[in-house]
Amino acid sequence: MSKKYQRRVGDMIRSHLTDLLGRKANDPRLQMVTITDVVITPDAARADVHFSVLGGAEAQAEVQEGLESAAGWLRRELGHRLRLRNTPLLVFHYDPSLERGEHIAGILDELGLGGDGEEHDS
Repeated sequence: MSKKYQRRVGDMIRSHLTDLLGRKANDPRLQMVTITDVVITPDAARADVHFSVLGGAEAQAEVQEGLESAAGWLRRELGHRLRLRNTPLLVFHYDPSLERGEHIAGILDELGLGGDGEEHDS
């Protein structure tokens, strides 16, 4: 499978997962989750799904548990939508990049270097 095809399938899976989690998931743990990336293995047997959620380690653990609980349902729904020969196994990984970015933005704001549009003398 070419890298271009892997990227395209990953993007389609990310889009459909975002839609499913936003519109059809009944689990309250999955309400504020963001799918940041999906990486498909070369044989398309596995999809590494990276997610982010604001909150601490407790929120992250709850979302991880909710996603793993819903993995079978999500995979089945993706199978109906994507029309692939084999629907990849979904493996969920926490992505701390949004949380890290929010933390850095907070520090910059505290230092008066936030994005307020004013120029600061150095």
